[in-house]
Amino acid sequence: MEAVGISPSEYLLRELRRRRAAAGLTQTQLGERIFCSDSQVSAIETGVKPPTLPYLASVDEALGIEGYFTTLWDELVKSDAAPVWLREWIEIEREATALRWYEHAFVPGLLQTEGYARATFQAARVPTSELDRRVAARLERQAVLDRDPAPQLFVVLDEVVLRRACGGPAVMAEQLEHLVACAEQPHIRLRIVPMSAGMYSGLAGAFILADLPDGSRTGYVDNQLAAQVIGQADLIASLGVSWDAIQGETLPLRPTLDLLTEVAKTWI
Repeated sequence: MEAVGISPSEYLLRELRRRRAAAGLTQTQLGERIFCSDSQVSAIETGVKPPTLPYLASVDEALGIEGYFTTLWDELVKSDAAPVWLREWIEIEREATALRWYEHAFVPGLLQTEGYARATFQAARVPTSELDRRVAARLERQAVLDRDPAPQLFVVLDEVVLRRACGGPAVMAEQLEHLVACAEQPHIRLRIVPMSAGMYSGLAGAFILADLPDGSRTGYVDNQLAAQVIGQADLIASLGVSWDAIQGETLPLRPTLDLLTEVAKTWI
């Protein structure tokens, strides 16, 4: 089979490019047929943005191939635990010497317990048949923190993350106890932005900055429509400024640990 040696998601992207070319269409021409921009077609075909089922159905109709791509999605791709549009960042994560991670909605994946990870996927309506696979893939990523030498991990969380129920009281109590243990490790620095900070710039969205062995820096941003690896110098600089501003709103280490312990008790 043509897909041997590559992942299902990589096969899907290759087929999107191949079938479009076989139909004699440029990305611009396909975009006109399915009512989206050529830049969006390009982003999906190169793995920068994940394809959606409606997008694939539109391509099927535009190319007259009777559900070919929607069938690929249903039978192969949707069960791919680490799709191609995430793999670039996973590789960066593995190589990084330092990670700076800001979250205002969830505990970062590298610090999630199994119960918390499962609850986040359930909230995202991941099918039950895929749940164990997705949780296992997320927990496997945490191995980067155990390598020698381990990357320095700087995490800033909004206090709301600690107080928002995710999976029930027992899951939250375990997760907060885990965060306390993580914060006491020498290569992990965890800080909290307290609710008393009010409105601050970080509420515009979560992001990650990765420092690489060659001295370069890469960023990652995610939202409900797309996940994107950022390499442009001006955008990286902007995220760096945002990181510094958010850091200025955080509690010192001891008050952070005290707050984690205090909130953990409310979930027992």
